[in-house]
Amino acid sequence: MTYEEMGNISGKTLMLLPGTCCDWQTNFGTVIDDLAEKYHLICVNYDGFDGGDSIFTDMLSVTEKIESYITENHGGRIDGAIGSSLGSSFVGQLVQRQKVHVDHAIFGSPDLDQSGKLAAKLQAALVVPLLTSFTKNEKKQKRTKELLKKFFLMDDENAERFMKCFSKFSPESIRNEYYTDLLTHLEDDINVENTTAHFIYANKMGEKYLKRYKKYFHNPDIREFDMQHEQWLFGSREYAIPVLNAIDVILGVSK
Repeated sequence: MTYEEMGNISGKTLMLLPGTCCDWQTNFGTVIDDLAEKYHLICVNYDGFDGGDSIFTDMLSVTEKIESYITENHGGRIDGAIGSSLGSSFVGQLVQRQKVHVDHAIFGSPDLDQSGKLAAKLQAALVVPLLTSFTKNEKKQKRTKELLKKFFLMDDENAERFMKCFSKFSPESIRNEYYTDLLTHLEDDINVENTTAHFIYANKMGEKYLKRYKKYFHNPDIREFDMQHEQWLFGSREYAIPVLNAIDVILGVSK
C-alpha cells in the first residue's frame, strides 16, 4: 500500500480511492491538479496496484490498512473520501465499520454489485480474462482504444494511460480485487451520525443503480449528472467541471 499526501495541506482532507485495476495516478490524473488546489489530498494505491511486489488479497484486509493509516496519521477522522467505481466499496466499508470517521462519503457512480461466492467465481472467471486480454496484441489495443474514445469521450493520451493498467498489474491482483469486491457486502439503510453519503449519479447507467444507492444508505445526497459511468474522470472538462463544483459544495469549500 502507498499513500501520498499532497495539495493544499492546510485544506480539508480528501482521500482518493481508485477503481478496478487502477492506481490513483490513472484514475484521478485528469482532475488531480484541480483537487490539489483546494484540498489536502490523501492518494491511495492498494496492494498489487502500488508498483511494488505485493498482491491484492481481499477488500476487507485492504480496508483495515486504510483505517490504520487514517487512525495513525489523521487521528481517526478525515473530512471526505471519494471512491471511483470499486473505490466506492472502500468508502462504504469505512462508513459501515465505524472504525474511523468520514464526514462526507462520496461515491463515484458505483454499481455496488454484491453476490454470493458461486456467482462471484463465475463472474470473475468471465470478466477477469476479458480485462487482462485488452492489450494482448496490437489489434486488440487499437480496438479497445477506439471503444474508450467513443464511449467515454477519452482523448488518445488518456485512453493509452487507461489501457496500460490492464497490462502492468498482476492478473492475480486484478482477479482478487474483482472477486472479493462482489463478496464485500453493505448493509441496508446505513446511517452513521455526522456522516453524509453523497452519490455522483451518472444517470446513463440506469435507474437500478439509483435504487441501490437509496437501499444501502439512509437518505443519501444524490447528485445527478447526465453522463456515463465516471465520465468526468476521463478527460472531458464538460463533465469534470460540474462534478468538481459539486465536490466543493459537498465539502463546503468556496470556489
